[in-house]
Formats: sequence, C-alpha cells, structure tokens
Amino acid sequence: MSLKKADEQTLFVGPPLDDGPLPALFYFALSAEDSLGQDPYNQPVQFLQGLPLRIFSITLPAHENNFPPEKAMNVWAKKVKEGEDLISPFIASVKRTVEKLKSHLTRCAVAGLSRGAFIACHVAALCPEFTHILGYAPLTQLDYAPDLNLETLSSKLFNRKIRFYIGNHDIRVGTEHAFSFIHALANEANSNRIRNAPIEMIIGPSIGYQGHGTSPGVFQAGVDWLKKELSI
Repeated sequence: MSLKKADEQTLFVGPPLDDGPLPALFYFALSAEDSLGQDPYNQPVQFLQGLPLRIFSITLPAHENNFPPEKAMNVWAKKVKEGEDLISPFIASVKRTVEKLKSHLTRCAVAGLSRGAFIACHVAALCPEFTHILGYAPLTQLDYAPDLNLETLSSKLFNRKIRFYIGNHDIRVGTEHAFSFIHALANEANSNRIRNAPIEMIIGPSIGYQGHGTSPGVFQAGVDWLKKELSI
C-alpha cells in the first residue's frame, strides 16, 4: 500500500490529489504510518482499497518518532497533569489541514480506533465538514481530564451520523462509558427536535486483552456502513 504526503504532517492512500475532488475519510489510530499501513490497525483502510476515496491520517500526540504506542497514553496523562494541553493544539492543526485540502474533498467522514476514536470525535466537533463519525472500541473518557470527555461535545455532534462498535465487556475504555456518550448525544438530538437520530452503538462479544479487541468482521461492518453512507 503506497503512502503519499498531503503535507508535512498528513499521509494518505488513494488517488493522487491531482485527480480532483473525491470522498474522504480521516482515520486515526496511532501514528499516521501505522494507522494507514500496519495490520490490524489499518484494516478499515485495507477494506476500502481500490475505491474512489482518499484516506488521510495524522500521527496522534505522543506517537511521533516511533515512540512505543503502549506508553503514549501515559504521556497524555503526565502532560495534562503538568498543565500542558496536548489535544486542543492537535485538533486545531487537523482543522487547518482539512481547510487546506477542501478543494480536494467532497463527502467527508472521520473514523478512529480506541484513542483514535476519541480524537476523531474532537476533530468532528471542530470541523463541520465531517458529516459521519465511525468509532471502533472508542475511548470516551479521560479520568485525568474530564473537560475533554466526549460527553462535553454532545451539543456539537448531535446532528451528525454516528456509529460506534464496542465489545460487551470492554474494561479498558468502558462499554458503559461509550453508551453514556451515545445516550447523551441522543438526548441532545431529542432536545433539538431530531427524532430517530442516526446515532448508534453496536455491542458485540468482547475479544482481546481486557475485552478491547476489534475483529476483522467488525472492521468490515463499519466500512460497509461508510461505503453506503458516502455512496462509494
């Protein structure tokens, strides 16, 4: 799978930018290289290969320079406790990238895996271009930074099409925390007179360490939803 550069921080797969505007997916998991190129994190990318679509990714905070991803969340916690906001500047930089790429984008979605889903929701809250949000085993709460919890974004995301997939016993990010966010979104939509809001969470059997795994079948189901929603 050939990775291309959109700018200094953004990699993508798919047709060259010179081919004109196309549907776009921004996908976050770990580093940009691993999100787009390393199995199993890149399974959504694999399942979308060959379609008229570009998939962009940007390296998450504390995942640069081959830093071990299993230690990255400790860095997040340490920096926040020291008073440094890692998330907001990163989201702002993604917004600038989206604005620079606007002429190359048509229908837009954002997706993420675990911590990537957390980032994806923050990106969508700042970028109305993203009409669809897909999250796999989504991280929704940070104990050390409750002001960043996804429920704080409900007023900005209630009018998007959202689908989450999570295991029924995910004790790493908390199945109940993901449901709490989805429920908050549905309540916000209802308060804004949106009936039958397209905000979904699909719960399946947990797999993997702490019930936090995502199977190829679940990755494929999310991709199929995106393909239908984006008409690709």
